[in-house]
Amino acid sequence: MAVTLKDLVAGEPKQIATGFGFTEGPVWHPDGYVLFTQIDKEPHFIWKVAPGKEKELWRSGTGRATGLTLDLQGRVIACEQLNRRVSRQEKDGTVVGIATHCEGKRLNRPNDVVGISDGSLYFTNRGAGSYPPEQTDIPQNGVYRIAPNGDVQPAVYPFVDPNGLAFSPDEKTFYLINTRPSMHIDAFDVQKDGSLTNQRRFHTFKETGEPGFPDGMKLDQDGRIYCTGPGGIHVIEPNGNVIGVIKLPEQSINMGWGDADNKTLYVAAMTSVYSLRMHVAGLKIPRAKK
Repeated sequence: MAVTLKDLVAGEPKQIATGFGFTEGPVWHPDGYVLFTQIDKEPHFIWKVAPGKEKELWRSGTGRATGLTLDLQGRVIACEQLNRRVSRQEKDGTVVGIATHCEGKRLNRPNDVVGISDGSLYFTNRGAGSYPPEQTDIPQNGVYRIAPNGDVQPAVYPFVDPNGLAFSPDEKTFYLINTRPSMHIDAFDVQKDGSLTNQRRFHTFKETGEPGFPDGMKLDQDGRIYCTGPGGIHVIEPNGNVIGVIKLPEQSINMGWGDADNKTLYVAAMTSVYSLRMHVAGLKIPRAKK
Protein backbone atom coordinates (compact mmCIF):
# COMPACT_ATOMS: atom_id res chain seq x y z
CA MET A 1 0.00 0.00 0.00
CA ALA A 2 1.09 3.54 -0.71
CA VAL A 3 2.44 5.56 2.22
CA THR A 4 0.26 8.50 3.30
CA LEU A 5 0.94 11.51 5.49
CA LYS A 6 -0.95 9.78 8.30
CA ASP A 7 1.63 7.00 8.18
CA LEU A 8 4.41 9.56 8.66
CA VAL A 9 3.08 12.37 10.87
CA ALA A 10 2.44 11.41 14.50
CA GLY A 11 1.19 14.68 16.01
CA GLU A 12 0.38 18.34 15.59
CA PRO A 13 3.07 21.02 15.27
CA LYS A 14 4.04 22.65 18.58
CA GLN A 15 5.53 26.12 18.81
CA ILE A 16 8.80 25.94 20.78
CA ALA A 17 10.14 29.46 20.19
CA THR A 18 8.69 32.65 18.75
CA GLY A 19 9.21 36.39 18.41
CA PHE A 20 11.36 36.40 15.27
CA GLY A 21 11.03 37.76 11.75
CA PHE A 22 12.81 35.02 9.78
CA THR A 23 14.30 31.80 11.18
CA GLU A 24 16.48 29.30 9.36
CA GLY A 25 18.77 26.28 9.59
CA PRO A 26 17.53 24.06 12.47
CA VAL A 27 20.02 21.40 13.53
CA TRP A 28 19.92 19.01 16.49
CA HIS A 29 23.05 19.26 18.63
CA PRO A 30 24.49 16.04 20.12
CA ASP A 31 24.25 17.58 23.60
CA GLY A 32 20.45 17.49 23.39
CA TYR A 33 19.06 20.75 21.99
CA VAL A 34 18.13 22.34 18.69
CA LEU A 35 19.99 25.29 17.22
CA PHE A 36 18.52 27.64 14.62
CA THR A 37 19.46 30.93 13.03
CA GLN A 38 17.70 34.29 12.99
CA ILE A 39 18.49 36.34 9.89
CA ASP A 40 16.03 39.24 10.00
CA LYS A 41 17.71 41.32 12.70
CA GLU A 42 21.28 42.52 13.15
CA PRO A 43 23.72 41.52 14.50
CA HIS A 44 22.06 38.17 13.57
CA PHE A 45 21.86 35.26 15.97
CA ILE A 46 21.95 31.53 16.59
CA TRP A 47 19.43 30.42 19.21
CA LYS A 48 19.28 27.29 21.34
CA VAL A 49 16.17 25.51 22.58
CA ALA A 50 16.32 22.43 24.80
CA PRO A 51 13.15 20.34 25.12
CA GLY A 52 10.74 21.91 27.60
CA LYS A 53 12.86 25.06 28.07
CA GLU A 54 12.82 28.63 26.82
CA LYS A 55 15.07 29.81 24.02
CA GLU A 56 18.59 30.93 24.88
CA LEU A 57 21.02 32.99 22.86
CA TRP A 58 23.82 30.70 21.64
CA ARG A 59 25.81 33.04 19.41
CA SER A 60 25.51 36.69 18.40
CA GLY A 61 27.11 38.44 15.43
CA THR A 62 26.93 35.51 13.02
CA GLY A 63 27.36 37.42 9.77
CA ARG A 64 23.78 36.48 8.88
CA ALA A 65 24.33 32.75 9.23
CA THR A 66 21.58 30.75 7.54
CA GLY A 67 22.08 27.01 7.05
CA LEU A 68 23.68 24.90 9.79
CA THR A 69 24.93 21.35 10.06
CA LEU A 70 27.49 19.34 12.06
CA ASP A 71 30.80 17.90 10.94
CA LEU A 72 31.93 14.37 11.81
CA GLN A 73 33.17 15.57 15.20
CA GLY A 74 29.85 17.24 16.06
CA ARG A 75 31.13 20.79 15.58
CA VAL A 76 28.66 23.33 14.24
CA ILE A 77 29.13 24.34 10.61
CA ALA A 78 27.46 27.59 9.49
CA CYS A 79 26.96 29.39 6.19
CA GLU A 80 27.68 33.06 6.99
CA GLN A 81 26.23 35.09 4.15
CA LEU A 82 27.55 38.55 4.98
CA ASN A 83 30.97 37.21 6.02
CA ARG A 84 31.07 35.34 2.69
CA ARG A 85 32.31 32.15 4.27
CA VAL A 86 31.50 28.75 5.72
CA SER A 87 32.60 28.56 9.34
CA ARG A 88 33.21 25.94 12.02
CA GLN A 89 32.73 26.52 15.73
CA GLU A 90 35.33 24.71 17.80
CA LYS A 91 34.55 23.06 21.12
CA ASP A 92 36.01 26.08 22.97
CA GLY A 93 33.65 28.43 21.10
CA THR A 94 36.22 29.77 18.66
CA VAL A 95 34.77 30.32 15.18
CA VAL A 96 37.06 29.75 12.20
CA GLY A 97 36.47 30.07 8.47
CA ILE A 98 36.84 26.80 6.57
CA ALA A 99 35.76 28.09 3.15
CA THR A 100 36.20 31.68 1.97
CA HIS A 101 37.52 31.18 -1.56
CA CYS A 102 37.49 28.62 -4.35
CA GLU A 103 40.39 28.48 -6.78
CA GLY A 104 41.51 31.88 -5.51
CA LYS A 105 38.09 33.46 -6.02
CA ARG A 106 36.12 34.89 -3.11
CA LEU A 107 32.75 33.30 -2.38
CA ASN A 108 29.55 35.30 -2.64
CA ARG A 109 26.92 34.24 -0.08
CA PRO A 110 27.07 30.67 1.23
CA ASN A 111 23.51 29.68 2.11
CA ASP A 112 23.00 26.04 3.13
CA VAL A 113 25.29 23.09 3.87
CA VAL A 114 25.22 19.30 4.22
CA GLY A 115 27.88 16.74 5.09
CA ILE A 116 28.49 13.10 4.18
CA SER A 117 30.25 10.21 5.86
CA ASP A 118 33.72 10.78 4.37
CA GLY A 119 33.84 14.23 5.99
CA SER A 120 33.05 16.22 2.85
CA LEU A 121 30.80 19.25 3.20
CA TYR A 122 28.74 20.60 0.30
CA PHE A 123 27.33 24.12 0.35
CA THR A 124 25.31 26.38 -1.91
CA ASN A 125 26.84 29.69 -2.93
CA ARG A 126 24.25 32.30 -3.90
CA GLY A 127 24.24 36.07 -4.28
CA ALA A 128 25.89 36.37 -7.69
CA GLY A 129 25.29 39.91 -8.93
CA SER A 130 24.64 41.32 -5.45
CA TYR A 131 28.07 42.93 -5.14
CA PRO A 132 29.82 45.58 -7.26
CA PRO A 133 31.92 44.08 -10.06
CA GLU A 134 35.16 44.83 -8.24
CA GLN A 135 33.94 42.73 -5.29
CA THR A 136 32.64 39.84 -7.40
CA ASP A 137 35.04 37.02 -8.26
CA ILE A 138 32.45 34.35 -9.02
CA PRO A 139 29.86 35.63 -11.53
CA GLN A 140 27.28 32.84 -11.17
CA ASN A 141 25.70 30.76 -8.40
CA GLY A 142 26.67 27.17 -7.71
CA VAL A 143 27.46 24.37 -5.27
CA TYR A 144 30.90 23.79 -3.77
CA ARG A 145 32.53 20.90 -1.93
CA ILE A 146 34.89 21.20 1.01
CA ALA A 147 36.93 18.01 0.68
CA PRO A 148 38.12 16.10 3.77
CA ASN A 149 41.56 17.68 3.31
CA GLY A 150 40.03 21.18 3.36
CA ASP A 151 40.25 21.93 -0.37
CA VAL A 152 37.28 23.86 -1.78
CA GLN A 153 36.15 22.64 -5.19
CA PRO A 154 33.26 23.52 -7.53
CA ALA A 155 30.68 20.70 -7.56
CA VAL A 156 27.78 22.17 -9.57
CA TYR A 157 28.53 25.31 -11.55
CA PRO A 158 26.72 27.26 -12.77
CA PHE A 159 23.26 26.76 -11.24
CA VAL A 160 20.51 29.37 -11.39
CA ASP A 161 19.41 29.69 -7.73
CA PRO A 162 20.77 26.87 -5.53
CA ASN A 163 19.35 26.67 -2.04
CA GLY A 164 18.65 23.56 0.09
CA LEU A 165 20.63 20.41 -0.58
CA ALA A 166 20.64 16.82 0.66
CA PHE A 167 21.96 13.30 0.03
CA SER A 168 20.11 10.00 -0.16
CA PRO A 169 20.72 7.53 2.71
CA ASP A 170 23.25 5.57 0.63
CA GLU A 171 24.95 8.83 -0.43
CA LYS A 172 24.63 7.85 -4.09
CA THR A 173 22.13 10.58 -5.02
CA PHE A 174 22.43 14.31 -4.40
CA TYR A 175 19.36 16.57 -4.39
CA LEU A 176 19.49 20.32 -5.02
CA ILE A 177 16.72 22.91 -4.81
CA ASN A 178 16.29 25.73 -7.30
CA THR A 179 14.23 28.40 -5.55
CA ARG A 180 13.47 30.89 -8.32
CA PRO A 181 12.31 31.67 -10.90
CA SER A 182 11.65 27.98 -11.56
CA MET A 183 10.74 26.11 -8.37
CA HIS A 184 12.21 22.63 -8.70
CA ILE A 185 14.56 19.95 -7.35
CA ASP A 186 17.31 18.42 -9.46
CA ALA A 187 19.01 15.10 -8.73
CA PHE A 188 22.62 14.09 -9.42
CA ASP A 189 24.69 10.93 -9.21
CA VAL A 190 27.52 11.02 -6.64
CA GLN A 191 30.85 9.67 -7.86
CA LYS A 192 33.58 8.12 -5.70
CA ASP A 193 35.70 11.25 -5.98
CA GLY A 194 32.83 13.39 -4.66
CA SER A 195 31.91 14.87 -8.03
CA LEU A 196 28.26 15.19 -9.05
CA THR A 197 27.10 13.98 -12.47
CA ASN A 198 23.99 13.12 -14.52
CA GLN A 199 21.92 16.16 -13.56
CA ARG A 200 18.20 15.60 -14.11
CA ARG A 201 14.88 17.10 -13.02
CA PHE A 202 13.47 15.28 -9.99
CA HIS A 203 10.45 17.39 -9.04
CA THR A 204 8.77 20.62 -10.13
CA PHE A 205 6.60 22.58 -7.71
CA LYS A 206 3.29 23.97 -8.88
CA GLU A 207 2.16 27.51 -8.20
CA THR A 208 -0.82 27.18 -5.86
CA GLY A 209 -1.28 30.74 -4.65
CA GLU A 210 -0.33 29.63 -1.15
CA PRO A 211 2.64 31.25 0.63
CA GLY A 212 5.95 29.47 0.49
CA PHE A 213 8.77 28.49 -1.84
CA PRO A 214 11.33 25.67 -1.99
CA ASP A 215 14.12 26.53 0.43
CA GLY A 216 15.13 23.84 2.96
CA MET A 217 15.24 20.10 2.42
CA LYS A 218 15.88 16.99 4.54
CA LEU A 219 15.38 13.23 4.07
CA ASP A 220 14.08 10.52 6.36
CA GLN A 221 15.82 7.19 6.92
CA ASP A 222 13.84 5.61 4.07
CA GLY A 223 14.94 8.23 1.57
CA ARG A 224 11.76 10.31 1.41
CA ILE A 225 12.37 13.96 0.61
CA TYR A 226 10.87 16.69 2.81
CA CYS A 227 11.07 20.11 1.18
CA THR A 228 9.48 23.43 2.01
CA GLY A 229 7.31 24.85 -0.74
CA PRO A 230 3.96 26.49 -1.45
CA GLY A 231 1.56 25.60 1.34
CA GLY A 232 3.93 23.74 3.65
CA ILE A 233 6.41 20.85 3.65
CA HIS A 234 6.15 18.70 0.53
CA VAL A 235 6.89 15.01 1.08
CA ILE A 236 8.11 13.08 -1.94
CA GLU A 237 9.04 9.43 -2.44
CA PRO A 238 12.50 8.61 -3.86
CA ASN A 239 10.75 7.61 -7.10
CA GLY A 240 9.29 11.10 -7.41
CA ASN A 241 5.72 10.35 -6.32
CA VAL A 242 4.28 13.10 -4.12
CA ILE A 243 2.84 11.83 -0.82
CA GLY A 244 1.38 15.15 0.27
CA VAL A 245 2.00 18.49 1.96
CA ILE A 246 2.40 18.88 5.72
CA LYS A 247 0.64 22.06 6.83
CA LEU A 248 2.23 24.36 9.41
CA PRO A 249 0.68 27.36 11.23
CA GLU A 250 2.84 29.70 9.14
CA GLN A 251 5.17 29.64 6.16
CA SER A 252 7.91 27.06 6.68
CA ILE A 253 11.48 27.82 5.60
CA ASN A 254 13.76 24.96 6.65
CA MET A 255 13.83 21.93 8.94
CA GLY A 256 16.03 19.42 10.74
CA TRP A 257 15.55 16.08 12.48
CA GLY A 258 16.17 15.73 16.20
CA ASP A 259 15.50 14.28 19.66
CA ALA A 260 17.02 11.06 21.01
CA ASP A 261 15.11 8.89 18.53
CA ASN A 262 15.51 11.36 15.64
CA LYS A 263 11.74 11.28 15.12
CA THR A 264 11.03 14.97 15.67
CA LEU A 265 11.06 17.39 12.77
CA TYR A 266 12.11 20.87 13.90
CA VAL A 267 10.72 23.43 11.48
CA ALA A 268 11.98 26.99 11.12
CA ALA A 269 9.18 29.29 10.00
CA MET A 270 8.99 33.05 9.66
CA THR A 271 8.26 34.14 13.23
CA SER A 272 8.54 30.85 15.11
CA VAL A 273 10.14 27.42 15.32
CA TYR A 274 7.95 24.33 15.63
CA SER A 275 8.44 20.70 16.61
CA LEU A 276 6.51 17.96 14.87
CA ARG A 277 6.59 14.36 16.06
CA MET A 278 6.83 11.77 13.31
CA HIS A 279 6.34 8.01 13.06
CA VAL A 280 9.50 7.68 10.97
CA ALA A 281 13.05 8.63 11.93
CA GLY A 282 15.02 11.17 10.00
CA LEU A 283 18.28 10.57 8.23
CA LYS A 284 21.05 11.11 10.76
CA ILE A 285 23.86 13.58 10.27
CA PRO A 286 27.04 11.50 9.80
CA ARG A 287 29.39 11.24 12.78
CA ALA A 288 32.92 9.91 13.07
CA LYS A 289 33.20 6.33 14.27
CA LYS A 290 34.55 6.01 17.79
